[in-house]
Amino acid sequence: MLAKLFGGTHRKNRVYDFHGGVHPPENKQQSNGTAIQPGPLPARLILPLNMHIGAPAKPLVAPGDKVLKGQMIAEPVGAVSAAIHAPTSGTVSAIGPRPIQHPSGMDAICIVIDSDGEDRWVDHQGIADYTELSPGELVDTIRQAGIAGMGGAGFPTSIKVNLGDHQRVEQLIINAVECEPYITADDRLMRERAADIVAGIHILQYLLNPRRTLIGIEDNKPEAISAIKRACKGCDIEVRVVPTKYPSGGEKQLIQLLTGKEVASGQLPAQVGVVCQNVGTAFAIQRAVCHGEPLLSRITTLTGDAVAQPGNYETLLGTPVADLLQHGGVHSQQLGRLVMGGPMMGFTLHNPAVPVVKTTNCIIAASPQELPEPPPEQPCIRCGSCAEACPANLLPQQLYWHAKNDDLDKALHHNLMDCIECGACAYVCPSHIPLVQYYRYAKGEVRQRAADQVKADKARQRFEARQARIEQEQAEKEARRQARLEANRKKKEAGAAAPTGPSAEQAAALKQASLEASKAYKAAVKAAKTAEAQGDDNAADLKAEAERLKAVADKAKAAVRDAKADAPAVAAPADDAVASLKKQVGDASSAYKAAVKAAKDAEASGADDAGDLRARAEALKATADRLKAELRDAKANAPTTPAAPQTDPVAELKKQVGDASSAYKSAVKAAKEAEAQGADNAAELRAEADRLKAVADQLKADLRDAKANAPAPAKAAPAGKAPPADSPKVPESDAPQSVAGVDPEQAAKRQKRLKALKTAYNMAHKQYKDAHAALERAERHEELSADEFNAMQQKVDKLKGKADVARDALDALVEEAKADIRAHTGKDLKTLKLEAARAESALADKQQELAQRRDSAAEETLEALEAELKALETEAHIARKALKQAVEEQGLVEE
Repeated sequence: MLAKLFGGTHRKNRVYDFHGGVHPPENKQQSNGTAIQPGPLPARLILPLNMHIGAPAKPLVAPGDKVLKGQMIAEPVGAVSAAIHAPTSGTVSAIGPRPIQHPSGMDAICIVIDSDGEDRWVDHQGIADYTELSPGELVDTIRQAGIAGMGGAGFPTSIKVNLGDHQRVEQLIINAVECEPYITADDRLMRERAADIVAGIHILQYLLNPRRTLIGIEDNKPEAISAIKRACKGCDIEVRVVPTKYPSGGEKQLIQLLTGKEVASGQLPAQVGVVCQNVGTAFAIQRAVCHGEPLLSRITTLTGDAVAQPGNYETLLGTPVADLLQHGGVHSQQLGRLVMGGPMMGFTLHNPAVPVVKTTNCIIAASPQELPEPPPEQPCIRCGSCAEACPANLLPQQLYWHAKNDDLDKALHHNLMDCIECGACAYVCPSHIPLVQYYRYAKGEVRQRAADQVKADKARQRFEARQARIEQEQAEKEARRQARLEANRKKKEAGAAAPTGPSAEQAAALKQASLEASKAYKAAVKAAKTAEAQGDDNAADLKAEAERLKAVADKAKAAVRDAKADAPAVAAPADDAVASLKKQVGDASSAYKAAVKAAKDAEASGADDAGDLRARAEALKATADRLKAELRDAKANAPTTPAAPQTDPVAELKKQVGDASSAYKSAVKAAKEAEAQGADNAAELRAEADRLKAVADQLKADLRDAKANAPAPAKAAPAGKAPPADSPKVPESDAPQSVAGVDPEQAAKRQKRLKALKTAYNMAHKQYKDAHAALERAERHEELSADEFNAMQQKVDKLKGKADVARDALDALVEEAKADIRAHTGKDLKTLKLEAARAESALADKQQELAQRRDSAAEETLEALEAELKALETEAHIARKALKQAVEEQGLVEE
């Protein structure tokens, strides 16, 4: 029988077979008996930016903009992307996250259009003779029309029809099989619009120049077969009728059916000389090229026992499924399960508010009896039925075990990524195992693992480059230091007279040269970072120039230091010696703290030089202790001189405390902004903030000592006495306004509590640090007896416990506020900050691009850039407002 069916015709019309496949009940008679009907014109359309495979489109409109039908509202980004157009006229009411077509019900950015009911078109016209255009111009027309694969995959059509010169298309295959049960959208399209489909195929032939063009149709569509054959009469298009078997419509399966070619694992059809397109895609190409109409609607099958008027509807993209159900007369009391797609490869919809998109070929509103819930999963009995049914010739049982055990390497070895997720294996499984769900999970884990590996490789490369740069700088500094020491040693050994130092003019010139070299180096570093961020071709050259300027700046600094060393020594008075030692003690302490931080960071990251950094920190600590001892001796031996009249020391210290606190807050703010933007100097800014905090704490301690030692002034107790400088009163912030049901009074109370806890923790932590430092000093100098040491140790432990309690209370309150932010916004605080930072960065980049191209670019390009800038400004404003509102509502104060 098979020989008569397949072998009795000419070889060129032969139909082959593929491994596996199943024959589920078709259930197509419910919807294929009536003509295509117009769908509803909903009051609101929801258009996801990612209704295709590839990068999401980029919005060209902002909330409040008026749009016309057919107007482009989002442009493609990158090679694999597709444009989006307004399906009707109206007003853009929002751009933000909405539920989209996904099994998990995930949210994505969507453009929401409120229809005005007028359905007014933008000016448009088709191409009278497309053969007058080059293939490249025609491909661009298809790309700008936003056409993506209409068979379910959603791959941008402009990519599939834009092959390289080295790729020869042997066969162009038009997929008209529509093998999945219930779906009849392509069937009715071929019956009613066969001539338009064939016209679209001719456009594809012009673009691809194939040797042969084949249309594959299953034998359960006799009316469609007749209509297509009539339309193809006199054309070089072969109509092949294939036997009904699921999944004959799979790309690789249809290629094997019609040509006998097998696309190997990891290959694309184009690599074997084949390009496949869906009949719906061919129809959309004809509308775009011949009539100038972008992809605004698609034929969608609405079927199921719960539908009063099943059939095929020409539905506008973005139409909520709920509106389509209402238009088709769905009986809600009979509705048991809602499925987008077919019963084999579709997924259950839990929210009917999701929109119809470019790949939505079917909506099934089934009764509980029609599509009952699957039986519970039972253990695999190793029957092998799944392997017999698999059309991709895989081993589903082995893939199931490996996916279930998270053995992803073995799953990949068994060609996991070749699974087309057709569901044939799960359909025949007697144990009711949801095999496709296991395969989807494993595929997702493989993709996530690959993405994580890419991130880890980039982070490792950045870390290694930084470590190499630090080591090189340290080696250069050490070499310069050793050279200077050797030069000084030779001078002393030679007993030469002290050299005459440079003149004041020469020293000033050297200092000015050093400053100019440093400025040039900093400017070069900034230019190199900007080029790297924008991906410019000259980024490497700018980085090399920055390195060269750094060497020049280092040489200039060394010349200034050498000039100072060669200057004739002047005997300094005792007070100058004490001041010099104080400065050396401060520099040594700062160097020690920086070294400790670097050692801790290296130990946390497991760096190889962690031990060396820790040893260097200990050496710097010894140096700092030695200089402190010398400072004490110098103070003790300094001659007492009558003190010159001075200003009030308490007042002077108060001023210094205020200046130091302001500098610290500014440094903290700069460090937080750098960390939010992922800047390279974030760690340096954080270290500078820590240094300024130490300076401010020391000044506060000096102020307390000065107050304690100052003579008691006459006591006047005014009503508005100012609080002491070391415990300033925290000003109350303005109460946030009530938004989204948040109580402003509660937010204000939380804010006040947060500030109080921060103050309590800072004071407790400062007391603990002071006590711990005193204990360490006493231990080094062995000044305490055992009892005194134990008493001080107990005091230190008590103060540490007090600080930990305050820290835990503060962390608990902050986490409570962050949890409330997640509950109200659906996002955590870190995500809000990252979104705001990314929006600001994108806006800054676009502003810079517009400024650079304003004098050279064409008028249309400038208009496009200004439109992009306007959209980015809207996104940045929305992100900033969301972050600020979330922070203010929960009483969090960003310092």
